[in-house]
Amino acid sequence: MNDHPAFVWQKNLSSGIFDQLCSLWQKTVESSPDPAVFICESQFHHLPVSNSSQERYDRYCLLVADDVFALLVGTSTGDAYRTGLSVNRPTIYRFLQHLSSLFPHHGLIQKAFDILGKNSLTSGFGQNRLLLDILAIVTYDSNDRSSLRVSVCQPVEQALSQQLEQERLLNQVISQIRLSLEIPVVLTTAVEEVRKFLDVDRLLIYQFIDDKNSHARGRGRITYEARKSSNVPSLIDQEARDDCFSYIPQYQEKYRQGSIVAVEDVEKNYSYSFCLAEFLRQYQVVSKLIAPIVIQDELWGLLIAHQCYEKRQWQEQEKKFLGHIGEHLSIAIYQAQLYAQVQRQKSVFEQRVIERTQELEDTLIAAEAANLSKSEFLSNMSHELLTPLTCIIGLSSTLQRFSSEKKVLPPEKQQQYLKTIHDNGQKLLSLINDLLSFAQVSTGKAILDIKALSLRKFSNTVIQLLALEAEHKRIRLVLDLQIKLTDDLFYADPERLQQILIHLLRNAIKFTQEYGQVTLRLWRELHEVIFQIEDTGIGIPEQKIPLLFENFKQLETSRRRIYGGVGLGLALTKQLVELHRGIIEVESVLEEGSLFTVRIPDQYQYKNSSLSNGQNGQLSSQLVLGNKTIVLIDNDEENAGIICDLLVAANYQVIWLVDGVSVVKKIEIIQPSLVIIDQQVPEVYAMCQSMKKSSQTKDTRIILLQDAAEITKRNQLTKWGIDDYLLKPIEAEILIEKVRYLQSVFKIREKNPLSSS
Repeated sequence: MNDHPAFVWQKNLSSGIFDQLCSLWQKTVESSPDPAVFICESQFHHLPVSNSSQERYDRYCLLVADDVFALLVGTSTGDAYRTGLSVNRPTIYRFLQHLSSLFPHHGLIQKAFDILGKNSLTSGFGQNRLLLDILAIVTYDSNDRSSLRVSVCQPVEQALSQQLEQERLLNQVISQIRLSLEIPVVLTTAVEEVRKFLDVDRLLIYQFIDDKNSHARGRGRITYEARKSSNVPSLIDQEARDDCFSYIPQYQEKYRQGSIVAVEDVEKNYSYSFCLAEFLRQYQVVSKLIAPIVIQDELWGLLIAHQCYEKRQWQEQEKKFLGHIGEHLSIAIYQAQLYAQVQRQKSVFEQRVIERTQELEDTLIAAEAANLSKSEFLSNMSHELLTPLTCIIGLSSTLQRFSSEKKVLPPEKQQQYLKTIHDNGQKLLSLINDLLSFAQVSTGKAILDIKALSLRKFSNTVIQLLALEAEHKRIRLVLDLQIKLTDDLFYADPERLQQILIHLLRNAIKFTQEYGQVTLRLWRELHEVIFQIEDTGIGIPEQKIPLLFENFKQLETSRRRIYGGVGLGLALTKQLVELHRGIIEVESVLEEGSLFTVRIPDQYQYKNSSLSNGQNGQLSSQLVLGNKTIVLIDNDEENAGIICDLLVAANYQVIWLVDGVSVVKKIEIIQPSLVIIDQQVPEVYAMCQSMKKSSQTKDTRIILLQDAAEITKRNQLTKWGIDDYLLKPIEAEILIEKVRYLQSVFKIREKNPLSSS
């Protein structure tokens, strides 16, 4: 018990005085109106109790009440007892735990635990002077306590008051931590209260910069400060210049291990570091006391007390106190960081819920609109099919009846019936061909048969095909050919290109009134040909233009009734244009007419080849999407989100797929240049082998995401068809570097998409 830090007072007492002191404590408990407990060794058959292997107490008395708790212990030294008094809560709590282990069912011990547990020291020791009075009695003369109490007990009273004030301030910091998880509130309160208690000129928090940059490592700035008066210069947001702390060997490691540093003379202690000494001199720092703030074994910052203008000798109790405050601030900051992280995750989760909910609503609206469009399409299709079929069946039945009855139908009538049957049959054939073409293009099975054609001959042929139809409606059909003879040769799929122009010209004729004009204009710009179809028809409302190219869509029911059609023409036209890697645009003014512009690139590089927009041909969807398409297969939504953000920021197009039985088929359709796949995806290696065996994806590069603890040998990865790997957690620079390298390898192959290598 020699100079034990838990005891605020220690002295040799005789057995009689020790008994008197315990008796007074017992009377206090018996007369107290509030809950209180008194425990002494006589209640446990004089069984000695020890707190540790080094300390053995022959006698003890324990007082626990709402406004005070104290432990008196005595160790025999022959004719006296070496006596110690403690008001330290942890010491008393450990003492009770030891008693409880010896006497687990004793009611007094449990009652003491309950009172001690709810005691917050809010009343302080000052409201109960009993212990000070008792110390005066037992230390000197119990018959004449009034003459000696003040002068003799003053040091003891000061020690107790300081101990309790420290307990009060620690309790205030802990209470602040419980009340608020806002770190600025906690730290601001802490520096103000601690400065007042230590009575220093300045108290501040120096926070290290959390930056992986090696140049910033070890540097920090002052983030919180409390000053005694405005005469003390402020250090808020200041940084030690030129990395002054670097002159102190391993100073961060020392603080990280919990060292508390007391500097009584700054000039003397930092004489070897001109930089740091000059910095402290500038702000009048003469003495300082430093305690670390360590979070999860990492040095977060320093709690620093400054004494300005005069030197100060720091007391042991002050050092311990500042160290305790630093420990509690570490807990507060860590809790605040966890809370902030939870709040961020909650915010992200809520945002994702909102986005997903909106996506579901949009999908539902789109599904309902699609169902409505398809219902209208089926209804309209029924009409478009039934009308010519009714005509064909009706007229053919009439001819058959006349023939069976051996009646003679005038030749003119026969010719008229046969022509009507033929025309309606052609109409049905055209409708069915459109449906088949639309189905082929929509499912990625449409094939372009690239051939050389003469633009002059081709455009004249298209005009001739529609000349009678235009003449029948008394519409002037004009060809505005702006093609030089040297630019006449063009490579495309003649049949598909003819479909595009006939659909657009037929639409223009359909929606143009009698005596109007429809013009087919074409010219060449570098490696593409521009076709323009202009009419003087009814025009299109501006708000309806975005709906023009949707599947099964006609702009108004009234138009369908007047002009007919099933709503597939423009949707199919757009898909055929994009199959040629071209674009289609539209301008229109209501009641004045419309202008459709189609830009088709020359397909010379694919001449003599059958090219497709799907998995059965050689023109992959990457020609439409570009060479920067990347597919990511990852079940971890958070990890996938990070990778997608990194790649999109680097100007790549990312498609995120979740593993499933059809994922390889989806990749064959997308045909990306690169696939990034997580090791945790089920059957990942079989999936990689399937991609390498497929003719559509054999040149696609594959990167495997692996855990650092489960690195697979590169030769084994190559066996599975994997080109490279990345270790988790992903580092942005390495990810982008590997993606760029593998993309460059893919581009070399992409230059010749018909190559089998």
